[in-house]
Formats: sequence, C-alpha cells, structure tokens
Amino acid sequence: MSPRPQSPQPKSVAAEFEEHAPQLESDAAEFDRQAIEAFRVGYPDASCNPVTVVIAAYNEAGNIGAVLDRIPTHVCSLPVSVLVVDDGSQDQTAAVARDHGAYVAASPSNRGQGAALRLGYSLACAFGARFIATTDADGQYDASELALLVDPLVRDEADFVTGSRRLGLYQSTDMARHTGVHVFARLLSLVARQRITDTSNGLRAFKAGIVEHITLMQPQYQATELLIGVIYRGFRVAERGTTMRPRTSGTSKKGPNLVYGYRFGRVMLSTWLRELRRNRAEGRRLSDPAPDLAVGRPGDDVAVTPHADHGEPAWSPDGRTAG
Repeated sequence: MSPRPQSPQPKSVAAEFEEHAPQLESDAAEFDRQAIEAFRVGYPDASCNPVTVVIAAYNEAGNIGAVLDRIPTHVCSLPVSVLVVDDGSQDQTAAVARDHGAYVAASPSNRGQGAALRLGYSLACAFGARFIATTDADGQYDASELALLVDPLVRDEADFVTGSRRLGLYQSTDMARHTGVHVFARLLSLVARQRITDTSNGLRAFKAGIVEHITLMQPQYQATELLIGVIYRGFRVAERGTTMRPRTSGTSKKGPNLVYGYRFGRVMLSTWLRELRRNRAEGRRLSDPAPDLAVGRPGDDVAVTPHADHGEPAWSPDGRTAG
C-alpha cells in the first residue's frame, strides 16, 4: 500500500513574503526609477528645502488643499518644501495640490500609501532634503506640530521622531482603534526593548540619511515597517505628543477594524522577523550604534536655530507665496 501523500504545510507569513520579495522589490525599484525621471522632466529646476514634507494622497481632493495651507513655510528656522505623491487618484487630488503650491509626483496606478511614501522619500533625498517629515492627506494631523518633531533632529538629540496620540490628544471615540493602538504599542515595545506608545502615527520626521540604511518594501502600513527598521538599525528614536483628529471629509482607506488590525499585525510580524534575521546575519545586536548620518550637505551654510515660525503664508515651488 503506497503511503498517503502529505498535505503541503502552510507557509509562514515571513516565508511567504520572502518568496516573492525579490520580484516585488525589483518591480518597485523600476517603477520608482521611472517616476523619479518623470519628476525630473516635469520639474527640471526642482530643489527641496532643508525640511521637506512628504504626503501620500489617494482621492483626497476634498482635503489636500486645506492640509497644504496649514503647513508652515519654516520649521525651526529652516525653509520647508512640500512634496505630494498622488497615488493613482481618480479625482482632482494632483491638480488641487499643484494649485496650492506643492511639488507633485504622480503615479498612474494605486500602489498603496507605503509605496507612495517610499517614492516621496527617494525624491526628497535626490533633490536635497536634509530632514524629511510626513503627514497624512486627510487632515487628521496638526501641521503646526511639525516643529515638535523636527526640533530634536536639529539639536541632534534623535535621528527619528514620531508623533504619539497617546502622549498627546486623540480625538476619537472608536474604542477598537484605541485598543489596537495600545496592543500593538506593547508588542513593539517588547521586541524593540524600548517604550513605544504609538506604532502607526502618520506625523513623523527623520534625518534624510536614514533612507539609504533601511529596507522599505511594504506597499501599505509602512509606519510600522519604517519604525521597526529604524530601531533595528540602531538609530535614536524619540516620541512627542501630537494631536490626531477625525478626518475632515471622505472615508478612511484602512478598511474595517478587524481587517486593518490583521493586516497591520501581519506587516509588523514579517518586518520584525526580517530585521531580526538581517541583524543575526550581520552579527549585529539591537544595542549596537547606528551608521553615521551626515545632516548637512557639502557647502551648506544654513544656520540652524531650534525654534519654529508659524502663521506664514503657503509657499510654492518657485519660491513665491501662494494665495
């Protein structure tokens, strides 16, 4: 009697992701390369200011204009540029962003917030940004709080600063989301061996040099991939209390709470396993120092003063004030 065939064992989350990772990474890199070249053609004289705010936007025509209007022209006395990555929107998101003075990089298809942000980081670095900040396109974050995040970078007290709704103000009555924020923060704190209170805050800032040292592959839910990657590379991470409000208009792209929680947890697990294996392969410990980061560029004579200016008119890429 022949033996019964063995049923194939289900692949782990990490194994499944790693099997497809090389092709996914190759495709993403080629897409980003083409998008960067298209951006160069569209903006032949583009140059990012020392602080560049990157915003991923998908069908946010009703919100993006107000978000851009609230971004200060200077943070910690450094001039600010804003780069909107339109992730295949089917509305007028790109046009509204341009009308409000932002650089716009357009994607012909919807790849996800993580992929859009990754492209934005690459563009910001390529065009001279020293510090990169992010905020969401739906108006949930207070752009006047950007200085809270950039200031520790300017003072060289941290390499990566993330906002925290738990340390600040969270204007939401969704108890499931509240619970998820607490649970995922506890889990990440355990594996990171440092206290993290918010793993998915969209308001963050970091030194631009970090980008070349971390792996970003997730098309969605990039907040936790970025945070884990930064921690496991040894960069100094800080949190600051910030405000998170309900979105101004439209509906969330995150989906139902259970679906969002499952997918977010899946990304957290696969990223942690990936970074853990990478560190072990390199003989690196979590406590080892990070690579050196050059904050400035050769020839930079920008005076950096740790305070913020607010209430100034919106800027535009050609240096004129808008409106």
